[in-house]
Amino acid sequence: MERKSHLLRGIPVLASLNIKKTVDFYKTKLGFNKVGYLDDNYAVIARDNFVVHFWKCNDKINPENTSCYVDVEDIDTLYEELKDFDVIHPNGKLENKPWEMREFAILDLDGNMIKFGQEIS
Repeated sequence: MERKSHLLRGIPVLASLNIKKTVDFYKTKLGFNKVGYLDDNYAVIARDNFVVHFWKCNDKINPENTSCYVDVEDIDTLYEELKDFDVIHPNGKLENKPWEMREFAILDLDGNMIKFGQEIS
C-alpha cells in the first residue's frame, strides 16, 4: 500500500504546574513573543516558527519526565542568548554530537527539557 503524505509538523504539548508562571518564564527567559491562547488550564505560545502547548497538571513527575526537540538555525547565537538567562540544562552544554548534530538543552521552571539542534554541515 502506498502511503500519501499527510503529516505537516509536530507541536509538543508539555505539562505545566502553573500555566501563567510557565508562560511568563517562556516569555521572559526564552523569548517567546506570541500567545495564541491562555487560561488557567491551557496555553498555546510561540517564538518564530516553534509553537508549544501547555496543559495544567498537579504532579511534577509529568514535566520532569518530558522533553522535546527543536531544529534551529544559528545555534551558537541562540545558545549565547539563552545562557545569559541561566536556563541551560546542567548536562546540556552546547556540543557536537556523534549523530551529526550540534545541540544543547534547557530546563524550564517545571523540569521540561527542550533540546535545540542544528545539523553539522
